[in-house]
This record gives sequence, C-alpha cells and structure tokens, in this order.
Amino acid sequence: MIQSFYRLFIELTNRRWSSVLLKRFAQSKSSKKIVPSFARIYEINQDEMEKELKDYESLHEFFIRKLKPGMRKIAEQQDAIVSPVDAVIEDIGEIEPNQQITVKGKVYSIVEMLGSTEAAEYYKDGTYMVLYLSPSHYHRIHSPISGKVFKRWKLGTRSYPVNSLGLKYGKDTLAKNYRSITEINYGEDRLAVVKVGAMFVNSIEPIHTGDSIRKGEEMAYFTFGSTVVLLFKQNAISFTEQPQLPKPVKVGETIGTLER
Repeated sequence: MIQSFYRLFIELTNRRWSSVLLKRFAQSKSSKKIVPSFARIYEINQDEMEKELKDYESLHEFFIRKLKPGMRKIAEQQDAIVSPVDAVIEDIGEIEPNQQITVKGKVYSIVEMLGSTEAAEYYKDGTYMVLYLSPSHYHRIHSPISGKVFKRWKLGTRSYPVNSLGLKYGKDTLAKNYRSITEINYGEDRLAVVKVGAMFVNSIEPIHTGDSIRKGEEMAYFTFGSTVVLLFKQNAISFTEQPQLPKPVKVGETIGTLER
C-alpha cells in the first residue's frame, strides 16, 4: 500500500512541467526570500560559505554555493581514495557476478546503470559505494582520485527521489534516474563516478572538461539533493575496517585505500 501510494505521488509530480516550474522558481529573484528559512531549516553551516547569506540572489545560487578556500582538506596519501562529496555513505558492498548490486533490499543492474554490458563487465565482482546528498549538504562534486578521464556520458531522462524512501520504493532509481557518468583511469585501473539526478530537476552541471584530473578537483555540481555511486573493479579498494553505516563524510576524507 505504501509503495503504491509513493509511486503514484511521484508519477503525478515528477513531470516535465513540474520540473520546469520548480527550476524557474529556484532561479528567480523572488526565491531569494526563502533562502534564510531554507538555511535555518536545513541547518546550513554559514561559516563555511564563500559569501554571506544575503548575497545569494536566488535559491538556486545558494544551493550550488561554493565554500571558502581551505574548508575541505584533501587526504594527501597517494593511495587514499577520498569522498567526492559531502554526503552520507548509505551502502557499501560487492558487485555480484551477474553485475547486480543490492541496496536497501532492492536489486539494481550495473549494466542498466552504465548503459551497456561492455561498460559493466569491467566492474564484475568489484565494489560499489552509495553516497547520498540531502538538501542540507554542499552540492559540488570532486574527484575521488587523480588520473586521466577515460570516458564521460549521460543516460536517462526522468528521476525519482534518491533518499531512503526513493531507494526503497522508487523504480530502480540508481539505474534509471537521469545520470552523468565519468570513468577515471589511475595507473592501469579505473573507477566510475556515477552522478545520479534527483526528483524534479535533473540538473548535473559539469565543471571539469580536461583529460587529466587531480584528487579533490571539482568535477560538477548538483542542482538538488542527489546521489553519487562509486564503482571499483575487483580487488581495487580496501578498508581498514568496514564503516558503520550510514556514515557521514565530507569532501576529501579518506573512504578507502587503493590496492595496487
């Protein structure tokens, strides 16, 4: 019953017209009036922000805010994989031999997530990590590793929410939502950064355009709360100890160690 109601609600609201209206309002000057209440409700740390609250001219501008220089320290160890976002690690697990993962009791296809069997085959028996960004988080996305960009591509047109309810009741949110994917080569290996769009507004705006990328360098930003899925090949990442989930993390914090 809950599942049916939730899906009906999303189907009625997650339409192109509602996305356009929401985006238009968020970018309008009139949305500036709700920035203070948004910051208060979501307990935004204003001390970290690049600008004063009054200087953001719209909700959209506030939502994609930058931080003051030095607010996020990037782990310097060469073999450290760092969090690409301020987020909550919702799940970590193994990619099954049939190229599927199970998150919040739901099975997702890596083939569908990446759009091809060829792309998914590289991550067979590997490791995945799901990082969820709520509206309260800083929404810019940074590289988890230094290396060369192997490939960039986009898939999907519409999006379900990517919060706990969305993962539980939505229609294959991680595999079917609008998503922007970047694969990064490091040495002889590579990893995938799957940026998953959220409900209403599918905006994932790219920042980085070059071939090389540094650990901690900005890649893109989300317009609304979203999710990042990291995919690693088999035996490519290790953990000193399995983190207790869900676990909050910030950009630049070590989330694992590369196995060379």
